[in-house]
Amino acid sequence: MTRPEAPKRAFDIAEIRKDFPILSREVYGKPLVYLDSAASAQKPAQVITAMREVMEETYANVHRGLHYLSNTATQMYEDAREKVRGFINAPSLNEVIFTANATDAINLVANSLGVSHIGEDDEIILSIMEHHSNIVPWHFLRERKGAVLNWIPMTDEGELILEEYEKLFTPKTKLVALTHMSNALGTINPVKEMIRIAHEKGALVLIDGSQSAVHMGVDVQDLDADFFVFTGHKVYGPTGIGVLYAKGEHLKWMPPYRGGGEMISLVETDKITYAESPQKFEAGTPPIIEGIGLGAAIDYIQSFDRADLMAHEEKLLNAATEALGAMNSVRIFGTAPEKGAIVSFELVGTHAHDVSTIIDRSGVAVRAGHHCAQPLMDRLGVTSTARASFGIYNTVEEIETLVSALTHAQELLR
Repeated sequence: MTRPEAPKRAFDIAEIRKDFPILSREVYGKPLVYLDSAASAQKPAQVITAMREVMEETYANVHRGLHYLSNTATQMYEDAREKVRGFINAPSLNEVIFTANATDAINLVANSLGVSHIGEDDEIILSIMEHHSNIVPWHFLRERKGAVLNWIPMTDEGELILEEYEKLFTPKTKLVALTHMSNALGTINPVKEMIRIAHEKGALVLIDGSQSAVHMGVDVQDLDADFFVFTGHKVYGPTGIGVLYAKGEHLKWMPPYRGGGEMISLVETDKITYAESPQKFEAGTPPIIEGIGLGAAIDYIQSFDRADLMAHEEKLLNAATEALGAMNSVRIFGTAPEKGAIVSFELVGTHAHDVSTIIDRSGVAVRAGHHCAQPLMDRLGVTSTARASFGIYNTVEEIETLVSALTHAQELLR
């Protein structure tokens, strides 16, 4: 019997902000304005409580234990896996692998494919807007296996050029690795169409969903992704936990990434038999507390109507784009029509680090730098940008504070 879905919470920003204890603090005597959720989101009390209760009441190592605490912790940990499965609509629990973060998940795929699927002169297609976590592991295969990296170009507005993407495929193309939503520009890429094209050409596709998992509804079956990764700390969960979804048909032939306890069925002096997925790829004591915390974060997100969350973030994006665009001294990077709640910008003639440092004194936290996307910065012709990124708890009033702080910074720097 299907359990009836719990009623959704009304979207009340004042009540939502009460869920996040850190938002009540001050910085330099000013109310905290946290606009750095693309780097790491703040945690609601529901996640903090869930993790504390595990440590205080039910903590033990999971699987194989026969005592009460181990059985309880195991059930809670595997319940979290089921929450992840539902969150991204994976077909099977066996296709949901817990990792340390999205970077670890990508490295798992790269390492495994490098052993069994990608070799000398095989080609990997990447977009120019990828985060380093979806670049460096493929460079490893370039350095160590002789693989070739090919790059999807983009327009000045920050949209990938699909016609050029299709031209990159050759009979040697084995993989496309692509961000769903750019961490630096906010661009939402048409990954479903890009996956379809790649599959027609016989290539596998890995999607980095580190941003899309929190800002959009994700359905891996609808996308038809071979691999999809995201990280816990950007979806209002803890650090130290990430997720790899992989199609079961691939997991059967992929060799494991790490060896040790948990990932084996039988170990003898002269042979080894691996466990079935997901345990096959989860060597060692897993992130038990963090996994349960991720489950609590997913519960929190899904307590709201996804349409309400997306409408709120679109309102913030539009307000920030309009307010910053009205400042003659500000240049915005990334103006694609399909875009999430991220605005990268520069105060013309000023280094982003100086801007970030000055507005920090007004209590405003933004990210400054290359955002782990140096090929993208090279394409834009800059070394760094400032980035305001928004989450469930941000308000239009905070955007007004950002603009006021930037105006003050401009006056100081002038």
